[in-house]
Amino acid sequence: MTTGRVLIGSAVGVALVVAVGVSCVPAQSQDDGPGAGPHTLAEYDALFTELNNWGRWGEDDERGTANLVTEAKSREAAGLVTRGVSVSLSHNPMPDEAADNPDSAFEHVMADGFRVDTITFNYHGYGVSHIDALCHFVHNGMLYNGVPASASTAEGCGKHGIQNLKNGIITRGVLLDIARLKGVPYLEPGTAIYTEDIEAWLEQAGVTVASGDVLFLRTGRWARRAELGPWQLSGNSAGIHTSVVRWIKERDVAFFGSDAATDVQPSLVDGVALPVHTLLIAGLGMNIFDNMDLEALADMAAAENRWEFMLVAGPIPVTGGTGSPLNAIAVF
Repeated sequence: MTTGRVLIGSAVGVALVVAVGVSCVPAQSQDDGPGAGPHTLAEYDALFTELNNWGRWGEDDERGTANLVTEAKSREAAGLVTRGVSVSLSHNPMPDEAADNPDSAFEHVMADGFRVDTITFNYHGYGVSHIDALCHFVHNGMLYNGVPASASTAEGCGKHGIQNLKNGIITRGVLLDIARLKGVPYLEPGTAIYTEDIEAWLEQAGVTVASGDVLFLRTGRWARRAELGPWQLSGNSAGIHTSVVRWIKERDVAFFGSDAATDVQPSLVDGVALPVHTLLIAGLGMNIFDNMDLEALADMAAAENRWEFMLVAGPIPVTGGTGSPLNAIAVF
């Protein structure tokens, strides 16, 4: 994951950094699994070409799969609210440096008089709950919809900035609690999640994924952190295998998120560190929620025996921003 910076309070700024795949050795402890996908860079390039949504909503589109959240979809999501109980899906910013939270990730400074403050986020990483913009990842020098990476400059993203989600996200959310499926409080780092795992969970939960949904994957990252302490998630976290992206596209999922970085790491694709991130963002045109805290959501869903909810989220609309910290809310 890469670095992005937002100052909220006395000043606001953004530092643009786009991510590219870097060499990564596949985990030796993992086999191909039930959903074997690409292993080499050439195989990955072929999958990217096959699955990308470039041109699907027009040559000038900058919203990607957010287009799947229609007015009817938002009304449908509102109809899921029966109790009016809300649950935050975002982790409180962490002031202390840790293996998963660099010193630069978050800073809160009070001004004289203690009635004005400055909040600094270096949010692309593993410590801050945030959403990625469509200009955050490139593949072979191109952003989503065939926009050249040169469209992004030191001034920000000329295309696909986070301001395109200024009106917010209101849609049906579905929790994929794979840790609960496996009967464990959390998955161990490096655990790959396959389509078969997701379908087994959906059958158990009695939920069907529909067009325009946002899916949240719970690996139990925060539960593991609470029990065992922080660890370096970069290159060492549970997440979905690249082969799952085909399933995601076939169901017209609008957004995807997790309590870590969505990708299993190591990635099992030689030469690409975050192949799922790259394929979803630069290929499908899908914004990704990273580092969401899904523990309270999982508890609420289990108590209600209900794994669908209305999801409401609003990024800070920084023009040309590569993403935004945010507080996403599930409403039951």
